[in-house]
Amino acid sequence: MAGHSKWANIKHRKGRQDEKRGKIWSKIARQIIVAARAGGGDPAGNLTLRYAIDEAKAANMPKDTIANAIKKGTGEVEGVTYESMVYEGYGPGGVAFLVSCLTDNRSRTAPEMRKLFERGGGQLGATNCVAYLFDQKGTFVIPADKMEEDALMELALEAGADDVVAQGECFEVTCEPSAFSDVRDALKNKGIEPTSAEVAMIAKTTITLDTDQARKALQLMESIEDHDDVQNVYTNLDLPDELIAEASGE
Repeated sequence: MAGHSKWANIKHRKGRQDEKRGKIWSKIARQIIVAARAGGGDPAGNLTLRYAIDEAKAANMPKDTIANAIKKGTGEVEGVTYESMVYEGYGPGGVAFLVSCLTDNRSRTAPEMRKLFERGGGQLGATNCVAYLFDQKGTFVIPADKMEEDALMELALEAGADDVVAQGECFEVTCEPSAFSDVRDALKNKGIEPTSAEVAMIAKTTITLDTDQARKALQLMESIEDHDDVQNVYTNLDLPDELIAEASGE
């Protein structure tokens, strides 16, 4: 499971740039609308909505924007209907890609995904062609200076986490999706703010490519992430440290 923290840190840094142009707010708003439509507008009884709202707050989304997205989801105000779609495919070097989208027009999104894959040296695949390579897990990326490893291990495992792994300057905590809330609450009660906290699709095993191929795979991932309908992109690539620094602008 280890290694997701590399992508999470890149996403976190790039997300701060996206905030400035509002792209990340638009994507989170879709999550809120879909969550509210499926489970109601009360986050106390709708965990998916609660997580989406927490993500919105972390991205500094205005309260009025959050409230308006909830109302669109519950039907209090008119809004667009979004559909959840998952696209699967292969990138340079055979890297597996799993792409989750929220779209108001699947007839538009599917061919656009296909074009992005082809332009990036990959290929859009059939349903379930790579899904079996991933497990759904709760993940938390925590800066290593926030807590000693042994103390974090004890706290996380008692809250229901499966594992805590040191990943350079951070720790990666993983758990079953059902334990996500308990682990997050335990961290919050200790005043620990994760760099990233999400229920994500984590590769069971990773593959390593040479730098040139890995860079092409990263470029494909970034081009897919930039699509307005895309919520998350998951891959089984073990990204080289030099490309992490490059992608993070370090």
